[in-house]
Amino acid sequence: MNIKSLLLGSAAALAVVSGAQAADAIVAAEPEPVEYVRVCDAYGTGYFYIPGTETCLKIEGYIRFQVNVGKDVSNDGPIGALEGTSDWDAFTRGQVQFTAKSDTEYGPLTGVIVLQHNADAANAGYQNSILDSAYIDIAGIRAGLFYSWWDDGLSGETDVLASHETLHNSLRYQYESGDFYAGISVDELEDGHFNSDENPNNVGVALGLGGKAGAFTYQVIGGYDTDNEEGAIRAMGTVAVGPGTLGLAAVWASGGNSYYDASEWTIAAEYAIQATDKLKITPGAQYFFNYGIDADSDNDFTNDDAWKVGVTVDYQITDNFYAKASVQYLDGDGIDDQTQGYFRLQRAF
Repeated sequence: MNIKSLLLGSAAALAVVSGAQAADAIVAAEPEPVEYVRVCDAYGTGYFYIPGTETCLKIEGYIRFQVNVGKDVSNDGPIGALEGTSDWDAFTRGQVQFTAKSDTEYGPLTGVIVLQHNADAANAGYQNSILDSAYIDIAGIRAGLFYSWWDDGLSGETDVLASHETLHNSLRYQYESGDFYAGISVDELEDGHFNSDENPNNVGVALGLGGKAGAFTYQVIGGYDTDNEEGAIRAMGTVAVGPGTLGLAAVWASGGNSYYDASEWTIAAEYAIQATDKLKITPGAQYFFNYGIDADSDNDFTNDDAWKVGVTVDYQITDNFYAKASVQYLDGDGIDDQTQGYFRLQRAF
């Protein structure tokens, strides 16, 4: 076979192969069907269906910048005790909340997760991340880590109507009908009041009821600390009066306990003045009878009294963005007078 015959044979073979490939159609893979996010309006605004499920999800949160002022405020920030003390301290917080809801034969099944990160400085030692809440809610039963009724308060910053942490691992049942609710909660009290010779691992039982009647809102709650064998009762109400809302509250404690141990008795009042659509000014005052726990006792109150006054100003800069400033003054028997406050900017979403 000469070179000419070899070249002609190779060309013929290439032509056959090329013709065969040209005859085959090029088939592109079909794209997967895309399921667009659907709005879920069964539970209010902001919910959407998780693709491929019938579960509705809502994502919300806020970004907060705050400057605290007052004596040694750097030891009383969201991070805890810091090295050294200062009369002012700035911190930033980011919080995000996930709420999932779906229908069941028992009613809506709700799951909530709230994540929070606080930064007092860029250094990792001055930051913390916490699980602020995580609970399951169905048919009036709530189980998990959540804030108790004792976390509720008047709208300003003057009142001290609860003690220690109001966030517990709890099991609660709450009945609701229209503008009325009532319930019972069993709380693990691991970071509250405890005797000097014991560890903080108490159990508490709380009862609560409240509601709304026209312009009047009310709440009555009680808490019993089984380890300290002491309890507290609190009543609180608000009513629209003139250009604002009047708020009144009173607390009584039988002795030092995790729900309330600031004083044996206390009364608080405020008047939230809606000066404009965007501006609210809230002066407040509180008086404490038998203020604080006696240093020589685990649960007995002192014979000293104290009082507190302050004012809080809220201003809505624009939708989902507001500023808040608060100044508080505390004085009483056996304590140094204290003036503290803060300025806050917060963007919600």
